[in-house]
This record gives sequence, C-alpha cells and structure tokens, in this order.
Amino acid sequence: MILVIKKNSEKRQLDNLISWIKKLGLKINLSTGENSTVLGIVGDTSLVDIDLIRSLDIVESVKRISEPYKKANRKFHPENTIVSVGDAKFGGPHFSVIAGPCSVESEEQIISIAKSVKASGATAIRGGAFKPRTSPYAFQGLRADGIRLLLIAREETKLPIVTEIMSVTHLDLFRDIDIVQVGARNMQNFELLKELGRINKPILLKRGLANTIEEWLMSAEYIMAEGNEQIILCERGIRTFEHYTRNTLDLSAIPLMKELTHLPVIVDPSHASGLSRLVEPLSLAATGVGSDGLIIEVHNNPEKALCDGPQCIRPTQFDTLMKRINVILPLTGKNNIV
Repeated sequence: MILVIKKNSEKRQLDNLISWIKKLGLKINLSTGENSTVLGIVGDTSLVDIDLIRSLDIVESVKRISEPYKKANRKFHPENTIVSVGDAKFGGPHFSVIAGPCSVESEEQIISIAKSVKASGATAIRGGAFKPRTSPYAFQGLRADGIRLLLIAREETKLPIVTEIMSVTHLDLFRDIDIVQVGARNMQNFELLKELGRINKPILLKRGLANTIEEWLMSAEYIMAEGNEQIILCERGIRTFEHYTRNTLDLSAIPLMKELTHLPVIVDPSHASGLSRLVEPLSLAATGVGSDGLIIEVHNNPEKALCDGPQCIRPTQFDTLMKRINVILPLTGKNNIV
C-alpha cells in the first residue's frame, strides 16, 4: 500500500500516522522527495482501513499495489536512488563506468589495466578473484590472493573496486571490497542475498541467465528486505536460441526497469555478446537507452587472458569508446563522465 502525504504537512501529524501504522505490525518505507513524501507500507495491509486513511488531513492519496516487489518498486520510492562509492555515482543524472579484466591474474596486470582505465575516465575497477566457470577444469581465479591484488590496485589508483562473491563463506574476505557483485548464476541464491542484505556495502546484482524482469527485481527485494538498499542492477544478456552471440542483450529492459524501479540499472556489454568487436556498439546503444552506467572487460593482452579473452577490449579501444560515450550522454540527460 502507498500513501502520498500532502506537501507542507506537519511533522507531528506524520509521526503520529507512522506510529499508528507500526502498531498494526506493519513496516514502513519512508521516501521524502522535493515535491512529495511517500509512505510505502509492507505487510498484511488488510489490517489498514483505507477509508479511514483517506479521511486524514495530511493524506493526499492511498492506493494498493499488486507487484510482489515493494521496496524496489518506484511507486514506493518515486525519486531515483543514487548509489555512490567515491567518485563513482550510479543513478539520477549520474553515469559511471566500471572497467577492468575478467580475472585478476597478477599484480602487474591489474595495476597496469587499472591505471589505464582510470586515465580514460573509469570511476571503478572490476576484476574477478573468484570465477564461476562452466568447466571445473578452467581457471577459477586467484581467490584470496586476487582480492589482495585488487586492494593494491585500489591503493595505486584510489578507485573503488568491484568483484564477485560466490559463497556466504567468503564474506569475511570481502570486508574491504567497495562493491560486491552477485553474478548471474547466483541471482537466486537467496541465502547469499539475505546475508548481503545485512552488510553496509553496495551490491551489484546481475540478471540471471534466463530470468524474467520480475524475478530480477524480487532478488533485489531479498537484499532490500534485510535493510541494504544500496543496489545497482546489471543487465548482462539472457540466454536465448541465438548462437551467434554468447547471450542476447535485452536493451528493452533498461527503459522498462526505469519505469518499474528507482534503483540504478547498468549494462554489461562484454558478457552480453562474448565478442570484443560488439562491445563498443552495444555500449553506445546501452548509453542511448538511458542506462546509469556500464561494466566493461578491459585487458592489456586479450589473446593471453586466462579468462574470457575474446570479449575483452584493449585499453586503447576503451579510451576511444569513453570519448564516444561522452558525446551521447548529454542527449540522455546524463552528466558527462568525470
């Protein structure tokens, strides 16, 4: 249920209304914007007398909502959520790019790439320490040592770092990570999502390989229900019958998600296609449809990459891409990349 409060209502009246609702055993999500205050009520709202609520002086409107996701719903929170980590800001007028190798391979490699992407305008570094691979014989990442190397790269560049968590048992290793990524394969690992809802860190939540938009939002809801509302959603392509690309990038999901949720939505063009030559056009298209950022795989020697080399672009290609993105951003109402 959603209550829209009249502008310039007395704080005392609002506090009394909130106190009464909470006494009914319901939870409240308070959203205060420039033009309105919205109360999102979560729980068994059949306990609430809508006619009584409507009769209150401070209430402008009341409506029930049917979508199963509440906290992630834009109706509950009309203003865009902005997730900030250092100079990286996602949501609202902001556009940020996360860049780096698929996998951390060595100290020299991650520092070199991190410095290159920072010089081109990236505001966060990505790099896999734990790598989910289809084959058990493929490179699985440097694990704890990979996290150590990411922290060194952060110290060298002062950029926040993003890396993927695979298991609840690894949470202690992620205590110094700036943005914790949940990969496509773990989007519905609900026990992991609940644990991430209890930490005070931004979560980058990728869409599952074959999941609907509603399922994706419900996964965000699992995190938010535990108290963590710092979520960045990431469209990374879904599995279809097409085999010319690794996945099918669902760009229509971006404007649709902007209608449904207040959370920022970014795009991963690297995993979407699996082909480095498609990263630039997909990045430009994702920017054009209003995404809040990109996460791009960049490697200084893709031919020798230990993981997903065919989808990595080189630092020089990344630099060219960033310049082209800056041309498009003003047309979408976004600020240029810092």
